[in-house]
Amino acid sequence: MTLKKINTGNPLRTRGDVQHLLNDLLSAVSPYTEEGKSGIDLGNTTTHYGKEIAKMEALSRMLWGIFPLLAGGGECPDLPFYINAIRFGTDPQHPQYWGEIRDCDQRCVEMAAFGVGLALMDKRLLTHFSAQEQQNLADWLNQGRDAVIPNNNWNFFPIMVQMGFRQAGMPWDKSAVAARFALMETYYLGDGWYSDGPGRPRDYYISMAFHYYGLIYAQNMADVDAPRAAVLRERARQFAQDFITMFSASGAAVPFGRSLTYRFAEAAFWSAAAYSKLDVFTPGIVKGVILRHLRHWLKEPIFDRDGVLSIGYHTPNLVMAEDYNAPGSPYWACKLFLVLALPQDDAFWQAEEAPLPDIPATHCIAHASQILTRDAQGQHVVMLTSGQIELNNFVNTEAKYTKFAYSSQFGFTLDRGRYGLNHAGCDSMLMFSEDDGYYRGRRDCAETHITESMIYSRWLPWHDVTVCTWLIPCGDWHLRVHHIENRRPLSSAEGGFAVIQETATRTEMTADQRAVTVSARNGVSRIVCLDEATPRDAATVITPPNSSIMFAETASVPVLTGALPAGSHWLITAVCASATQDICAQGVPEVIREGQQLRWHYQGHSGQITLR
Repeated sequence: MTLKKINTGNPLRTRGDVQHLLNDLLSAVSPYTEEGKSGIDLGNTTTHYGKEIAKMEALSRMLWGIFPLLAGGGECPDLPFYINAIRFGTDPQHPQYWGEIRDCDQRCVEMAAFGVGLALMDKRLLTHFSAQEQQNLADWLNQGRDAVIPNNNWNFFPIMVQMGFRQAGMPWDKSAVAARFALMETYYLGDGWYSDGPGRPRDYYISMAFHYYGLIYAQNMADVDAPRAAVLRERARQFAQDFITMFSASGAAVPFGRSLTYRFAEAAFWSAAAYSKLDVFTPGIVKGVILRHLRHWLKEPIFDRDGVLSIGYHTPNLVMAEDYNAPGSPYWACKLFLVLALPQDDAFWQAEEAPLPDIPATHCIAHASQILTRDAQGQHVVMLTSGQIELNNFVNTEAKYTKFAYSSQFGFTLDRGRYGLNHAGCDSMLMFSEDDGYYRGRRDCAETHITESMIYSRWLPWHDVTVCTWLIPCGDWHLRVHHIENRRPLSSAEGGFAVIQETATRTEMTADQRAVTVSARNGVSRIVCLDEATPRDAATVITPPNSSIMFAETASVPVLTGALPAGSHWLITAVCASATQDICAQGVPEVIREGQQLRWHYQGHSGQITLR
């Protein structure tokens, strides 16, 4: 077996550079392809749907890159293997047949790649198959048309298949498409935003699923479904104005929610925008977002030593894996390569790469209950958020959805266990214990409210403990105000952003023990206690290794700790962090609370809210 290394020095400036990256990814997988098989076995970890379906998934995920590559005139050296795998997998008489699907079957997910491939390549894909093999392919894919699937973004998968049939000149079911769109219409929120099913989160699935598939559909089906195509385009235009605020000037996106192992699928929406000629930002701006995002990822150790994408985020990390993350799952990152379907003379490839447009320092996304902030250089983007929870309770749901803040530079840490604060993922959280070592933080919110200047949430870690939290952007800082009514005595711990803990990491506390700053190789993190009535002490919490999604080393989290006797308490906290600025030299916001009125002042700017 000859192992292929990924060229992490690829400049990623041109269409050829992006093709080379995709070919590097495919070449690294080549040693694991086996003639006569209909799947790819990339590892020994597994999922709730088992190893055999995971092999089929691995093959399907590669097709998200291969089909655009071929559609744009590129070549795939391993194409005979993939064509044979499809031939065998869809043949009911073949030992490698992918099988009959069940309710909520992962194979329905993987069918979408074939629909998109049929659409991108017009009738060219079918030329690789005999008449009987074409019928086998159609029969196997049509299993998903009326399948029982989760009521969320999965509804797009049978739509993609029917779209592909229509574009390839095969019989297609218009009514099935309309029925699936009708289901998804029930969770459209407005202003370009969906939830991922009724009452479900607003995370990267809105960009890399709803709008990604929606724009592919709009581009391919406008001649037969013009009104819907127009609606999908307009919603994507609205969404783009919000979504661009989640990207930093250097290409990093804010990690938030589940399925982060898909990595550069974070920017797949922009590839769909380019492919569909969406009238939103200039081709140069969209090109810049995509290429900087790819360059950002190539700087991180996301590949195993054999060049295969690992499960994880910036580093390999099975702690963060969902129940449905198989060894081949990360290759949904290939959805970003949709731009390779565009020819070299397309405006996207001809444009000069441009920086981000002017983005305000603070941007409110009401439908997602998020406020995005960025520093003056646009290098550090922070998402303040409240009110989201994944109802399926996937692994580390609280860490992925319910922290107060998520950072493009510092990410977040994962829960490693509920016993012991160092295991509890206390960064960007307020956590409580009954002095027994077991910690609880915010999970679901009983009430939320958002304005341009703050996010309010009310949450109950115990039935007799109520916490009202206000998150307030404040320049390079953000403020957290908590009103706690507790009928039981509690210990509290509130964390800032996590940084790398190693020998050279420095921790500095103020003389009054009300603030702590941790300076590390990857940046500086500060937390300051601003309330006078409830004393808290500054400290640091050291996590186990592999707790952070951004680095493998142990993490240091600056925290404020204090005892809360039964009663009513106010906590006011200021938090900031940076990998590029000397925040130690920056002043701390001035905050005054008088009854229900809160005023703050920082660097010539002031604000005020009523604490209801």
